[in-house]
Amino acid sequence: MMPPLPERPIYLDCQATTPVDPRVVEAMLPYFTDCPGNPSSSSHLYGWEAKAVVDLARETIAQAISADPQEIIFTSGATEANNLAIKGVAEAYLSKGRHLITMQTEHNAVLEPCKYLEKLGFEVTYLLPQPDGLLDVKVLEQAIRVDTILVSVMAANNEIGVLQPLSEIGQVCRQHNVLFHTDAAQAIGKIPLDVEAMQIDLLSMTGHKLYGPKGIGALYIRNRNPHVQVAAQLQGGGQERNVRSGTLPTPQIVGLGKAIELGLAEQTAEAERLTVLRNRLWQELQVLNGIHLNGHPQQRLPGCLSVSFEGIDGAALLLGLQPYVALSSGSACASSKPTPSHVLTALGRSAQLSKATLRFGLGRFTTQAEIEQAARHVIRTIQQGQSSQKLDDTAQPELVKPEIQP
Repeated sequence: MMPPLPERPIYLDCQATTPVDPRVVEAMLPYFTDCPGNPSSSSHLYGWEAKAVVDLARETIAQAISADPQEIIFTSGATEANNLAIKGVAEAYLSKGRHLITMQTEHNAVLEPCKYLEKLGFEVTYLLPQPDGLLDVKVLEQAIRVDTILVSVMAANNEIGVLQPLSEIGQVCRQHNVLFHTDAAQAIGKIPLDVEAMQIDLLSMTGHKLYGPKGIGALYIRNRNPHVQVAAQLQGGGQERNVRSGTLPTPQIVGLGKAIELGLAEQTAEAERLTVLRNRLWQELQVLNGIHLNGHPQQRLPGCLSVSFEGIDGAALLLGLQPYVALSSGSACASSKPTPSHVLTALGRSAQLSKATLRFGLGRFTTQAEIEQAARHVIRTIQQGQSSQKLDDTAQPELVKPEIQP
């Protein structure tokens, strides 16, 4: 018997996006109404107020990654930041070389700009990860050529949560005089990031993965040792040191700064709490047969758990869980695509396992009770699907799909 339908499903999709923290909303609200100035308006009080809080947010974000405030360029999110970093470096360093290196497991916001550059005559090497999702730094070093201008490797994978060895990658890039960019959308505020210690030259971030607003992000561009050049991809009013023109969205910038401030202040305690919950969930799920953990078991984000199930119809699995638990099979940006996850395929997972995958994204507001409830719903749904398969081995396994009440 299926349990009664809840009013709303348990939210476990924090790798896709997070709810905005009420403290972030509170910080943003005055800049929608009471303080409506444009930060570029330098002739009156309202503009001065807006510029002051934008500068404060810039300082907060810079301190979070051991950067200088002038090295922070605001964007509309990590997708724009990635495009600006990759295309901007390619254009600026055209005379040095036309070769870039990235990984097959990157987010499409990195892969698609690389494919675009290939159409323009650039060469891109797409490195295959090890079976646990980690990059072999020796393989990276072997791939570097005299005409290599950029290496782009994400800090934390959005599907499987694996944390790449940023310090080792940065060291190799610096030794070979190659710029190092990392997409840190999933990592900022959740794990320690230090652009100096890790020798990172460009770093992308966004607000909505860290309990901040959607539509705001930033790109760190190193200004010293070395001075990194990035060709602007948007022309206009010359804001952000002529690197990214456009009126700065003051409320969103305030929200991004507050979200990162809170993330840093609570990082250690929250990482410990989420690790306990994630491990508890994994322990509960191991009663199931044919279950596979995706990615390195320890070197991963505290709140991310990706698991695949043998002999299960992935679409039916998500449909069966839909009324009870809100989660994804992989990247939210590719959830409507019928093809298997390119991340899981790169790890060697079969098409069936890739499609029968659940990505649990635990967050700041996830409770132990919710984890236990979610585990029960997943176990029941999968066991019912496996029982249906045993009754008719010749039929495609189908999970029980509860009726959704209007």
